[in-house]
Amino acid sequence: MQTLKVFGLMTVLTLLLVAGGGYFGGSNGALLMFGIAAVMNFGSYWFSDRVVLRMYRARIIEPGDAPQLYRMVERLSARAGVPVPTVAISPQQQPNAFATGRNPQNGVVCFTEGILQALPMEELEGVTAHELAHIKHRHMFVGTVAATMAGALAMLSRLALFTGGRGNDRGNPVALIVMMIVAPLAAMILQMAISRQNEFQADRTAAEIVGSPRGLAGALSRLDGYSRRIPMDVNPAGAQLAIVNPLAGRKGRGLMSLFSTHPPMDERIRRLTELEGRA
Repeated sequence: MQTLKVFGLMTVLTLLLVAGGGYFGGSNGALLMFGIAAVMNFGSYWFSDRVVLRMYRARIIEPGDAPQLYRMVERLSARAGVPVPTVAISPQQQPNAFATGRNPQNGVVCFTEGILQALPMEELEGVTAHELAHIKHRHMFVGTVAATMAGALAMLSRLALFTGGRGNDRGNPVALIVMMIVAPLAAMILQMAISRQNEFQADRTAAEIVGSPRGLAGALSRLDGYSRRIPMDVNPAGAQLAIVNPLAGRKGRGLMSLFSTHPPMDERIRRLTELEGRA
C-alpha cells in the first residue's frame, strides 16, 4: 500500500510540474521540469536522512554514548520486526522526536535532548515505538517526497507570478491562475492528508508494538504542551516529520495553522484511549 501511495504521489505531482513547465516553455519547458522532478525525487530518496538531520543539527551516536536508550531501541525494534535503526540526538531543548531514512534498512530515529530529559520511560517507549512504526510503514519516504514536490510546485507558482505567463503565446489566464494558486494548494492539501493519515497509523502500530497505548497517549499530551511553551529553531520543511508539530508555539501562524501536517492532538489521544478500552 505504501509503495502504491508513493508511486501515485510522485506521478501526480510530477505531472503537475511537467504541465506547468509546458505552459511556460512549451515542450522544452516540459522536458526541463520533468528533469527537475526526476532529480528531486532521486535526491529525496537517497539523501533525505542527511538533509533532515542537518535541519535539526542532530548527531549520530553509538551504543556506548547512551546504552540505556540504545537497549530500548533494540528491544522495541525486535518487537516491531524492523532492523535496529541508527540513533541520533538533536541539541534542541523542545521535547520531540522523528524518524527519517529511505527504507527500514537505512532508518534513523532522532530524539531531542529535551525529550530524553522530560519523559518517563513508559512514555519514551511509546514515542520510540511510534517512530519505529513510521520506519515499518515507510512513512518517511512518503513524507519526504510530498514535501519535496510540494516545494517544487511552490517554486513554479512563483515563476508564474514573476513571468505572468509570458512564455506562452496564448496567455491563457485560467491556466495561469491554476499554476499560481490551485496547483501548489492541491499539493499542500495532498501532503497534509497523507501526513495526517500516517500519524494515525503510526499511533496504532506503536500501541501494538509496546502492548498498550497508555504510554504514547501520555507522551502526546505532555509533548503538545511543551511544543507550545518551548520554541524550536528548525526549517519548516522538516517539521512534518516530528511526532508533534515543533512550530506549534510560533506566533502569527494564522491561516497556515489550518494546513497543519499533524492531526489534532485531541483526536490522536482520543483514538489511543479507545484502543485501550478495547484491549
